[in-house]
Amino acid sequence: MTFWPAHAYVPAKTKRHAEGLFDAVRDTAHAELTPDQLAQCDAFHHGLLYQQAGYFWEAHEVLEPVWMVLPDPSVERRFVQGLIQIANGYLKIEMLRPKAALRLAKIARDLIPADRKGNVMGVELNKTHELIDSLDQLAIDAL
Repeated sequence: MTFWPAHAYVPAKTKRHAEGLFDAVRDTAHAELTPDQLAQCDAFHHGLLYQQAGYFWEAHEVLEPVWMVLPDPSVERRFVQGLIQIANGYLKIEMLRPKAALRLAKIARDLIPADRKGNVMGVELNKTHELIDSLDQLAIDAL
């Protein structure tokens, strides 16, 4: 079952969540899990859902432990780092910081495999590139 916080946290706009609120979700990412198993854990699942629903700070919060335990170097680790940067970029749009969002979109684009076909950890690369393209456009429009 998906855990939904009461609101999306946006620094300087909304109240920060209580410390430890996401610990149960974050704790599902374990170092002994394979990348395929991590793709099925609650932390990864919640991160994708939060990002889709506009909970960008929360997405970063729960994706970070997945990124931290993935093998380094690996395509999966770079991919999750890219997802985190995408979430951060959209958060910067919410914070009215389009230049920062553009910078994060570029970082994400450099981390995500360039081929738009296929998937990483069950996530379609084309959809991930569409998120980056949309982030770029939102940031440009906000300048």
